Amino acid sequence: MTRFSGPDESPGFLLWRVTLAWQRAMRAALAPHDLTHVQFVLLASLWWLENHSGAPSQQRLAEHAGTDPMMTSQVLRKLADRSLVSRSVDPADSRARLLSLTSDGKALVAKAMKDVEDADQAYFAGLGDEQQVFVRGLTRLL
Repeated sequence: MTRFSGPDESPGFLLWRVTLAWQRAMRAALAPHDLTHVQFVLLASLWWLENHSGAPSQQRLAEHAGTDPMMTSQVLRKLADRSLVSRSVDPADSRARLLSLTSDGKALVAKAMKDVEDADQAYFAGLGDEQQVFVRGLTRLL
């Protein structure tokens, strides 16, 4: 019925297990900042886009982060309610919203980014010298 002699030979099953363990590490790193992982991803992506190409639209942010546009909009509303993100009408398209981090948002991203990168470093330390090979493999899968 299966081509594998056990679950530890299935790349999909192993990816599932690794993903769950990594998500636990991310939740722990983000808990002191009162952020969910998707909130962090959107804030960090917004930070990156703002610093490299100016204020993005919600659509551009969702594309960059790989998130569902409707979910992105809902999460951004919550972040705006916390005064971490500002949303303004795009002068070129009244249906679109341009995004920017507030000063509070920038400060929070900076603190959370350090903790997330520290957690990533600790989690992926087990790969040793193979970490770059792992990253290239993930990039190919995308």
